[in-house]
Amino acid sequence: MRALFAANLRRVRHAKGLSQDVLALKAGVSRSYLSQIEKGTFHVRLKVIGKLATALEVPPAQLLRPLKRANRST
Repeated sequence: MRALFAANLRRVRHAKGLSQDVLALKAGVSRSYLSQIEKGTFHVRLKVIGKLATALEVPPAQLLRPLKRANRST
């Protein structure tokens, strides 16, 4: 779950065109902490998930949702 959250967070941040510095500032967390979250090394509290989702303007569930893979029938 931690790796999934980290990957989704990076993906959404990149899609929004935000640097770690900008997202950290908007979410009220340190850039170092955000970096560790994106590497999947830190556990994240629900409060921080909420702050990051608000800063990214997405529902918190989007950061925890598995990516849907396209069906590949060959």
